[in-house]
Amino acid sequence: MNYINLNGKITEAASAAMPVDNGAFRYGYGLFETMLVQDGTIRLGQYHWERLFAGAEKMYFELPVLMTPAHLEKEVLQTVKKNKLEKFCRVRLQLFAGGGGLFGRESSKPGFVIECFPLEENTLQLNENGLTVGIATGLAKSMDSLSNLKSCNALVYAIAARQAKENKWNDVLICNTAGNIIESAITNVFWIKDKTVYTPPLADGCVAGVMRRHIMKQMPVMEKRLWQEELLNADEVFLTNAIKQIRWVKNIDSSQFSNAQTTMIYNSLYSKQA
Repeated sequence: MNYINLNGKITEAASAAMPVDNGAFRYGYGLFETMLVQDGTIRLGQYHWERLFAGAEKMYFELPVLMTPAHLEKEVLQTVKKNKLEKFCRVRLQLFAGGGGLFGRESSKPGFVIECFPLEENTLQLNENGLTVGIATGLAKSMDSLSNLKSCNALVYAIAARQAKENKWNDVLICNTAGNIIESAITNVFWIKDKTVYTPPLADGCVAGVMRRHIMKQMPVMEKRLWQEELLNADEVFLTNAIKQIRWVKNIDSSQFSNAQTTMIYNSLYSKQA
């Protein structure tokens, strides 16, 4: 049986109910964190909480006094325990705007919902087979004060993911309004050229990924705007997120990539954790 946590009340997912006028449903007015829980601990928890609360401030949420990182972490772990997934699982914590219109006071008071999902044992391992990745068409992400947030306003990602499914790609890259490649539908993007590791800057509009931040704290990475031609001429390409850590890319269009340095990076950062 699957349980969720809605505003501090753990209940069966099938019987949970939410008002239809909540801001996330009506306007995409919300934030979420996708977290990895292993052995009863949230991996990179500090980074998740810092991003979530910084985003809540940018979205003008009026957080209750008791809605602190410590309180939400307690709620997450209680929900994980109720689902008997303390060993290894994915958690989605979402803050959503309250009901009413956009200008109503209630819309600035967020609620939260926590969901848990089991993961396969090999989730943390570096993929043996490289990913086949495409580039989304007819879509462009804006570069503004909200671009780096992991918000519920995710239509560009949803449509890009549909393009990936139609083309049988494992993932799909997204450009900003200037034509720079900035991220994929579910990950940040890194590329390697002449043994130097690069990633697009936050100013170009990519999500401020937790795993992106972690990698950049652990090793030298240069931020650089990424044009399609440069990506296709890279030596290696890899994608990152908080759940799967690193995934190497084998194909983008007609370009093929190796994974020797990516494997070295993975081994130096994660092999002992898998």
